Amino acid sequence: MADHLEASVTLPSDPASVSAARAYVVSTLAEWGLPADTEESDTVRLIISELATNAVQHTFGQSPTFTVDVELDRDERLRIGVTDSHPRFPRRLPAAVQQDNGRGLVIIRWLTAECGGRLRIRPTREGGKTISIELPWAVPVRPVTAAGQQEP
Repeated sequence: MADHLEASVTLPSDPASVSAARAYVVSTLAEWGLPADTEESDTVRLIISELATNAVQHTFGQSPTFTVDVELDRDERLRIGVTDSHPRFPRRLPAAVQQDNGRGLVIIRWLTAECGGRLRIRPTREGGKTISIELPWAVPVRPVTAAGQQEP
């Protein structure tokens, strides 16, 4: 594989864009060798869902679009970032039993740490922010059958 792969998509800040972002990232990673039916892919799917949902829900209409960037460096590190143009950084909310939202970043942080990665939030030059995760790249090896084919 190449030393550096990257892909990017800009979507409208609309609830329908969350599933589009998820599908884009999963299909990109499948092209890069991570099958869509793995635990690793499921984890990334959940992370991108939370990141995209945050970009849609918490920008209060002040970011008409958001951008999803996916990068793979030397088959070692996967980076996924979601950038919006809203200047406010996410705030950690107190965990309340009746709270219906506000747990997205907690979920992202936990999943990222569980995989040996890290979460970063940084401002953009244009006044918005990028929330990104970095994970070790671990393409699962599938067992080979007696016929020499990989098992599904």
